[in-house]
Amino acid sequence: MTLDPSRLGPMANAIRALSMDAVQAANSGHPGMPMGMADVATVLFSQFLKFDPAAPHWPDRDRFVLSAGHGSMLIYSLLHLTGYARPTMDDIRNFRQLHSVCAGHPENFELAGIECTTGPLGQGLAMAVGMAMAERHLNAGFGDSLVDHNIWVVAGDGCLMEGINHEAIGLAGHLKLGRLNVLWDDNRITIDGDTDLSTSEDIPARYRATGWHVAECDGHDFADIARALSEAAADPRPSLVACRTIIGKGAPNKQGGHNVHGAPLGADEIAAAREYLGWTSAPFEVPADILSDWRSLGAKGASARAEWEARFAGNANAREFSRRMAGVLPQQLPAFDAYLSAIAESQPKVATRKASESALEALTVDIQEMVGGSADLTGSNNTKTKATTPFGADTYGGRYVYYGIREFGMAAAMNGMALHGGVIPYGGTFLVFSDYCRNAIRMSAIQKQRVIYVLTHDSIGLGEDGPTHQPVEHVMSLRAIPDLLVFRPADALETAECWALSLKEAKRPSVLALTRQNLPALRSDLENKSARGAYRLKAADAPRKVVLLATGSEVALAIDTAMVLEAQGIGADVVSMPCWELFDEQDAAYRADLLPADALKVSVEAGITLGWQKYVGDGLTIGLDRFGASAPAEQLFEYFGFTADAIVKKITAKL
Repeated sequence: MTLDPSRLGPMANAIRALSMDAVQAANSGHPGMPMGMADVATVLFSQFLKFDPAAPHWPDRDRFVLSAGHGSMLIYSLLHLTGYARPTMDDIRNFRQLHSVCAGHPENFELAGIECTTGPLGQGLAMAVGMAMAERHLNAGFGDSLVDHNIWVVAGDGCLMEGINHEAIGLAGHLKLGRLNVLWDDNRITIDGDTDLSTSEDIPARYRATGWHVAECDGHDFADIARALSEAAADPRPSLVACRTIIGKGAPNKQGGHNVHGAPLGADEIAAAREYLGWTSAPFEVPADILSDWRSLGAKGASARAEWEARFAGNANAREFSRRMAGVLPQQLPAFDAYLSAIAESQPKVATRKASESALEALTVDIQEMVGGSADLTGSNNTKTKATTPFGADTYGGRYVYYGIREFGMAAAMNGMALHGGVIPYGGTFLVFSDYCRNAIRMSAIQKQRVIYVLTHDSIGLGEDGPTHQPVEHVMSLRAIPDLLVFRPADALETAECWALSLKEAKRPSVLALTRQNLPALRSDLENKSARGAYRLKAADAPRKVVLLATGSEVALAIDTAMVLEAQGIGADVVSMPCWELFDEQDAAYRADLLPADALKVSVEAGITLGWQKYVGDGLTIGLDRFGASAPAEQLFEYFGFTADAIVKKITAKL
């Protein structure tokens, strides 16, 4: 494909026409960005992007991320025009309608060619940082013959304003991720109006200051766009290309203004745009010669893919590469199996954050695709192992990322790694700081990605740091996120079980909420009982009147409480409940057996009590419906009533 504007211009106008027609038909959407970026996207797809619509999951394809996801008709138009199986033209006609694959914002599980779900501004770009990290890491292990591709991002002013952008570009610049290229839709418009209403920063200077290469171009001059993209592709640093564009380009009476950002153009303006662009086709129709130009790009991609497949067929590491990219775990985990046997026998009394580290020492030996990290809390989260050497600009083969104080950026980057494939990411911070990265955790669940969050210092048990660092509502708030597994293990064995379950969940993210304080061993058997979410740890000796439900550090307290009750002739079961979500997936008979109707049910967890009522009914909820305090952990548990005697008094009064 040449830069002949006589061909590229009509190709770009096809994007504009489909975008304005789809938004008009839906009476909802954002026509301005796809119309404004149509010229840039045409140059990118025709001259730079490596892709094959016939093999959308080809591992060495370039990744294209529409971070400005509100302009979703840009990518839907591109996928259709270049020959992906979907969206069909009927799909585009049904833009933003119920069950349409052309959702309001691009969703990775709806269409091949959508690399990640975007919409929350800034996160697409931040996920692209993770994709670029995964590309360099896999390249270090498998070489240029199997892994040699770029990540291209279209981002808007909003993506560059969001706080996560600062975290993401700082990390990318530090790591010198030269395969990452961000095309900034520099239209100087936000929903409220011109950008000078809310910002006056020198964005290119900010990017340069973080170690990025910056180029600029006229976003409506095909030759100038190609020049800037060539510079970006060639530079060893991550690149920002400031594409000066006119939002809604082609709508003669509305282009350049904020009213074209997030509303249909209207029938009169669409008619005027057709005349302005010289577009004579009916809505949702693309002339055959223009469509042929777009579809010819697929043939170029097929050739590149065939060359890669030939290299793949002769590569000694092809099978291992395929296993990792498919997300399949190794069949045998000898180091981890040996570790399980050892702790079942030794019964260590350790903090679950330390037990997690011990489990990881074995798992990172057995599972080479695990890439860990921490948001500047390595020594507290215990996420680094002997097998995970640092990942850096000179050591892309390393498997441990020092993310710095960038919790949100870390979580989004891990999403990008998982979406790229070939890497199983895990990363740590304090549980209380999950608030900083909550939306990225939510995005892990929406995108069905195996991302593991190691969240330590899980309660008032962290002690002297006080209420700002003591999570009380966080475990429950994370349980509120659909399709997220929240594990709060009670001892070293449960911690190992929860790690095993997190890794086996190929399409769900997990949280491991772990203690700072030491916890006694409670079991010695090697059946993974945590897999059912909850299980009877202790059966009543006397006739059962009470069932104690507990998680994490409070399971041992529940055992102590049961012993006091038994001494009074009150039979008490103790149920350890490391994962609500897995328990809720068990059959009714199993759940009824653990939670019998004829017993007083009592929950014990050092956090808010909201939510426990679904298990205990009108029973008792022992928890902490207030913020903590600064003191040693032992004093805090006593002060807030987390002692066997205090709980027994409440139970006997209730009985």
